[in-house]
Amino acid sequence: MFVRALTPADAASFQSLRLSALKLSPSSFASTYDDEKNRSLDDVAARLIHTEEQAVFGAFDEERLVGLTGVRRNAFRAHGHQAHLWGVYVTPGCRGAGVSRKLLAEAIQFAREIPGVTQVHLTVAADNAVAIQLYRSLGFDTLACEPDSIFSDGTRDDDVLMCLHLASDSD
Repeated sequence: MFVRALTPADAASFQSLRLSALKLSPSSFASTYDDEKNRSLDDVAARLIHTEEQAVFGAFDEERLVGLTGVRRNAFRAHGHQAHLWGVYVTPGCRGAGVSRKLLAEAIQFAREIPGVTQVHLTVAADNAVAIQLYRSLGFDTLACEPDSIFSDGTRDDDVLMCLHLASDSD
């Protein structure tokens, strides 16, 4: 198992796994299968362009993409010290093997390298105790619970907002 930054050349694999994630775990994502099923590969490829302020990481079992996460600096200037972790997903057959931890380690390290970023934020389904425990083990703290944050398939779900404070050079 290895993790690397995805590139536009990974667009088809990314789109396939992302759509599968949206079907299998709709309450885990703000985006929906219907939102993303008709995106062109060019649009998907554009999401995978690695810059100084954003990257998408993939976990691979041999050549097969089995996990995803993205991280990007907040676009608003007043929130530019924050990066947001998004889209964490690992295929069911690869869960429990440390894949999420490897993905998150890469994403957090990338966030540490974004100039001026001092915090990494994420949102996780309140009923996803395994993910919440993983995030806490990596140093994330709970900021708040947002009731009825996701409305998917006729079901309302709560989200937990979490933050990791990155050590600065002055610490």
